[in-house]
Amino acid sequence: MTAPPPERIAPPDVTVVTGAGGWLGRALVDHLSRPVGPFSRPGTVRALVRDPEDLDLFTNADTVEAVVGDITRPDGLTALFDGLRGAGTVDVIHTAGVIHPARMDDFEEINVRGTANVMAAAEAHGARRVVHVSSNSPFGTNPHPGDTFRNDEPYDPYYGYGRSKMQAELRVRDAVAGGLNAVIVRPPWFYGPFQPARQTTFFQMVRKGRFPVFGDGQQRRSMVYVDNLVQGVVAAELVPTPAGRAWWIADARPYTVTEIVETVGRALEEEGFTVKPNRVRLPAFAGRMAERADALAQRAGRYVQAVHVLGEMNKTIACDISVAQEELGYDPQVALEEGMRRSIRWCVEEGLSL
Repeated sequence: MTAPPPERIAPPDVTVVTGAGGWLGRALVDHLSRPVGPFSRPGTVRALVRDPEDLDLFTNADTVEAVVGDITRPDGLTALFDGLRGAGTVDVIHTAGVIHPARMDDFEEINVRGTANVMAAAEAHGARRVVHVSSNSPFGTNPHPGDTFRNDEPYDPYYGYGRSKMQAELRVRDAVAGGLNAVIVRPPWFYGPFQPARQTTFFQMVRKGRFPVFGDGQQRRSMVYVDNLVQGVVAAELVPTPAGRAWWIADARPYTVTEIVETVGRALEEEGFTVKPNRVRLPAFAGRMAERADALAQRAGRYVQAVHVLGEMNKTIACDISVAQEELGYDPQVALEEGMRRSIRWCVEEGLSL
């Protein structure tokens, strides 16, 4: 017999979203501000963007107050939290971060220091609940293709990004120890509308038959469709749990790399694109060489996105979402093929070349 869904508290009067100009941030604000929808809410969404040009993203959303700020400086959050203390209930969803930085120092400044600043501001302004969006990278990669990360794993960060997201989680836990009601969600590789250029490049490589698959392609990857992730974030926000809890938020099951490439190719064909057979197969040692090159570059203070991504693609990164399902009632509704088709349709609507 299926357990009843856990009780939820009412949405807050104000939902603060950092990183609102990014992939997840845009999807989250879009869902929260819809007049009707599973995640819509009557209160205000205050959305933080770093680039003033991103203010234009929210001009048609009546319940969104977009402000410009910078999480790397405490005074860069003044406008975001201005007038909120005593103005009703306030929740904070911290999505801001950097994955592929222009310089290595950005990991520390944005992911670590920025998170500490957001936690301090949330506490100072009486936030009811804070959800910090982390990553799989603080836990590295699975030791073998058959392994799956349990909900609670020891830290084993994967290079600079993983170390910075680990340190960000520790800053959240410090804030919890100081009395802040904060929790953590850990999404892996996600996909869906509002995607950045790197995901569009992925589609282009698959369509042209040029996406590199290492060895037999049986490495497993957990992924999460962005609407599933929004569901998980909102559940972490509204389901009462002890502060400091953390959950994997992903699709119902991991996919093999071969399955991912084949599914994306099939989705492109179903949406009217011509797709060439994928014939780029690389030996496993090529991935290890890319990883070594990535490590050397990062030790020298350089970040090369293409090398980093290539060095990660021969590895399994798979997680178990059962604790999120049990504690939060998380129930991912969209699987890989449908999610990829929706992603492709969004790209077409946006005029992006695939």
